[in-house]
Amino acid sequence: MFQIRATSPSTSALASLTRTQLFTRTRTTMSKTPRFLNPGVSDAAVSNGRSKRLKTTEQRLETVAKPHQMDILPDIEEFAYRNESSSSYSTDIGKPPAHWEKVLEGIRKMRSAEDAPVDSMGCEKAGSALPPKERRFAVLVSSLLSSQTKDQVTHGAVQRLLQNGLLSADAIDKGDEATIKSLIYPVGFYTRKASNLKKIANICLVKYDGDIPSSLEELLSLPGIGPKMAHLVMNVAWDNVQGICVDTHVHRICNRLGWVRAGKKQKTSNPEETREALQLWLPKDEWVPINPLLVGFGQTVCTPLRPRCGVCSVSEFCPSAYKETSSPLSKTKKSGSSKKL
Repeated sequence: MFQIRATSPSTSALASLTRTQLFTRTRTTMSKTPRFLNPGVSDAAVSNGRSKRLKTTEQRLETVAKPHQMDILPDIEEFAYRNESSSSYSTDIGKPPAHWEKVLEGIRKMRSAEDAPVDSMGCEKAGSALPPKERRFAVLVSSLLSSQTKDQVTHGAVQRLLQNGLLSADAIDKGDEATIKSLIYPVGFYTRKASNLKKIANICLVKYDGDIPSSLEELLSLPGIGPKMAHLVMNVAWDNVQGICVDTHVHRICNRLGWVRAGKKQKTSNPEETREALQLWLPKDEWVPINPLLVGFGQTVCTPLRPRCGVCSVSEFCPSAYKETSSPLSKTKKSGSSKKL
């Protein structure tokens, strides 16, 4: 059933009637039409004339309706069905991916066979020999410096701050920003991070008596501290697990394995989307160990460029296996072009 749209004065009277109502009204009107005055005309002729007029009326109605078929809205049920069936993606967001436990166990075995930088130089190792209060601040400093920086570089910067007596809130607050900047170089964005370190140290002194914030919300309010750093500090410094620490390695590997997606997208676009998607199905007792596990795996096997799929024992479960590895042919072309230069 559909509504006929009025397009001219001649059709405006029909606009509010459905097609069935129009046909019914036409038939009713014709049935009331008086018999021809000519008594010589038979009933069959009269009936035939009515049929012709009815057919002509139907054709006119079709002509009125056709130009505006695109304006006719479908029924609510039809619209709901089309909307639901239009998506080609699975609605299983939040359900554990197939074979995830086998994949995790395989990664653990590969990690146990080869050390990674994160094992000895990760943020959780910062200030391990310091008293609890100073160690918490060291973990916060290390987390801030780790953004866009390799573990080896971050570890070196933290060690230089420690050796120069600049790994406490009081010392950094009193210290010279230029000195701090030179000590943390060459971490990524070292100038901005030196400035943020001074601000954080002052906040910790004024609001927390030289300690660090103990809640996720307060940590996120500190300059330069994002979700990845805040969750890491909560996990390591306070032993309070409120979320997964997702850095670029965890983000990359989870997407390569097909473990996460956001809405109708096949992949997540940033670490925070990955964290939210991963937390929907990963058991909470895996939230802390998943970070160093996948970070080390990303540093040694599932590297950002040319991942070592040939030595990966879980490649059979990985939808991205060998898709990002350079082929021998491309390597030959590159070597040939370099010789020409």
